Amino acid sequence: MNPLLVILGPTASGKTNLACQVALKYSGEIISADSRQVYRRMDIGTGKDIEEYTTEGIKIPYHLIDIVEPGTKYHIGQFQLDFIEAYHHIRQKQHLPILCGGSGLYLETAIEGQSFLGIKKNKALRDELEKLNDKELLKEVKKVDADILDMLTVQTRDRKIRAIEIQEYLRQHPDHNPAKVPQMDVCIIGVDIEREARRNKITTRLRKRLKEGMVEEVENLLNEGLSHEVMEYYGLEYKWISLYLQGEVDYTQMFEKLEIAIHQFAKRQMTWFRGMERKGNSIHWLDYSQPMEEKINFVQEKMRSILNFNHS
Repeated sequence: MNPLLVILGPTASGKTNLACQVALKYSGEIISADSRQVYRRMDIGTGKDIEEYTTEGIKIPYHLIDIVEPGTKYHIGQFQLDFIEAYHHIRQKQHLPILCGGSGLYLETAIEGQSFLGIKKNKALRDELEKLNDKELLKEVKKVDADILDMLTVQTRDRKIRAIEIQEYLRQHPDHNPAKVPQMDVCIIGVDIEREARRNKITTRLRKRLKEGMVEEVENLLNEGLSHEVMEYYGLEYKWISLYLQGEVDYTQMFEKLEIAIHQFAKRQMTWFRGMERKGNSIHWLDYSQPMEEKINFVQEKMRSILNFNHS
């Protein structure tokens, strides 16, 4: 058995706390599936909440948090390689890997694997393909090997171009060595939170993090030499606080715009999770408001039925 427990949910749903409680009970280690928590010294804005990883005086091991410097362009291909390494490391100790986060692309990549993530974009080829109309582009897609098309969803124009790009790369590099994705038995738990409760929690948490020094965190990053453009790249808290520090918005505007942006982000997260379900991933939802003991019992029941996991 190669188990992987996944705990996902939108921002402010309490998924990290649940993951830590399950890890404590089942000798688990957490692998973060968050696109920004990989960066050091980006703590408050990314909501690392490291204190949650100490439960009942016991430190829960975690992976893929604080692994690269701010300013580094950490990409999905690197995440996949790091995830695979962390997964094997945890299983070698016969511990339970718990993938926890809200970044849909990161979660889906870890669960399903993707052999072509290391293949870089070919700008010249893309420029030529962009000149084709939809009918001409479809004609080129039909020339792509079936095994490539089986691995990709080519419904959009950009995905069609990506499939052709991969085909061309593999033709030129027949020795390409794709990432070896582990065969895993996956159980996915989703933490659902009612819309109004989610909005209230987001607002309360935003006020708290601002009081804890989130503005000062962005100031420190800028003082290190990171540009405002980099802050915009990291989005949400870093984008709007950067705009505030530049004087483009006042504090009230910053708070209101950021609050709206986080609400919209949470909605996009749920949309992504529903998309995962449509693609065949079974997500077993529990309500965030349930007592922790009930949540753990729910997770335990699903692990037993799906993973045949009876470790205590």
